[in-house]
Amino acid sequence: MGARRRDDGRMKTIAGCRSCGTTDLQRVLYLGEVPLANALLTEERLRSESEPRFPLTLAFCPECSLLQILETVEPEVLFRDYVYFSSFSDTMLRHAKEEAGMLRDRLGLGGDSLAVELASNDGYLLKNFVDMGVPVLGIEPARNIATVAERNGVRTVAEFFDMTLARRLRDEGTRADVVIGNNVLAHVADLAGFVGGAAHILKDEGLAVFEFPYVGEMIEKLEFDTIYHEHLCYYSLHSVSGLLERNGLRTVDVERHDIHGGSLRVFAARATSGAEASRAVEELLEKERAKGMTGVAFYGAFAERVSRLKDALLGELRRRKEAGQRLAAYGASAKGSTLLNFFGIDGSLLDFIADRSTAKQGKFAPGNHLPIVAPEALAERRPDAVLLLTWNFADEILKQQSAYLSSGGQFIIPVPQVRTVGKEALA
Repeated sequence: MGARRRDDGRMKTIAGCRSCGTTDLQRVLYLGEVPLANALLTEERLRSESEPRFPLTLAFCPECSLLQILETVEPEVLFRDYVYFSSFSDTMLRHAKEEAGMLRDRLGLGGDSLAVELASNDGYLLKNFVDMGVPVLGIEPARNIATVAERNGVRTVAEFFDMTLARRLRDEGTRADVVIGNNVLAHVADLAGFVGGAAHILKDEGLAVFEFPYVGEMIEKLEFDTIYHEHLCYYSLHSVSGLLERNGLRTVDVERHDIHGGSLRVFAARATSGAEASRAVEELLEKERAKGMTGVAFYGAFAERVSRLKDALLGELRRRKEAGQRLAAYGASAKGSTLLNFFGIDGSLLDFIADRSTAKQGKFAPGNHLPIVAPEALAERRPDAVLLLTWNFADEILKQQSAYLSSGGQFIIPVPQVRTVGKEALA
């Protein structure tokens, strides 16, 4: 399928692959015209403004194996007033602390080193290096979040990272022992500038470390709700390695992690360093080839499987509603927005969405306009069942909501198949 260009001032449709430029992109799944997943509404905006919607189309590149969406919403629209704070998740904080300790030990980081994180959010990761005495620099374009990071003692530049910024930083003397990009490669429209910029500020013997949800897990576990306008790309080891090699880096190691439904952590060295790839890299590349992940057939049945999941979840919610049950949701997340809007779940089925983030409470979810409230609402209002939209943090949330579960409440977990858990989950 050739990609047709569309431009409405805030969104463009790409003409070719974001990584290699190939124009013969093959459509995998169309999610309709949906609102921006993190564009939460205030009560004033709900009354006074129309809500923009944009098409959302998933496609595969047969040349470099990159799975990607065809639409690019302007980064200024998506990220300048962002509502996702990593520090509201205990799981994320633990994961970040473990990663920081691992990198310190692996690279021998100390007071003369520099750790740079791209899309550093509120400093949730870099503050661990600060505590270790390792100098840091965060790059975070969302000014409201960068301000929080600065308050947390994390030196932060509130700009989008690209080759222009990389050159400026290097001219100012910035050379990093490690450049970290966690859950950011998916968000980048200018992939060459971003990856090339990381290589540009990396010391000759430094490491760039990128972590992202793994497309193999996404397809096999039906994690379709990972798809939204902020996530432009969905990577395999094949596709990310090709991207790195085209822009001055080379994959030298890889790890798999359970976070976010299954993620890869890829270690890359400068292409000129002479570093060799580990056995883990070759083994995973071979597994991807064996599964057919470099061809479109691997992704072919995805749309049909998502359609069956939609029927199953809507059937479960409607059955409960017709039986007189009161239903709510937990997690005003971007993935929750994709699921609710694509499946057409709104106030006719759910009463509210509970979320731990104080930045989201008091606002309304995009598209369905469900009110977002504090988690205490579950114990206070006692819905019969709660749709767990942030299923990737299920263990953490079930423990936090032990009182609700103990009182007879239930959580409906929608992905990869619809299942219900109650107080037995606390055993």
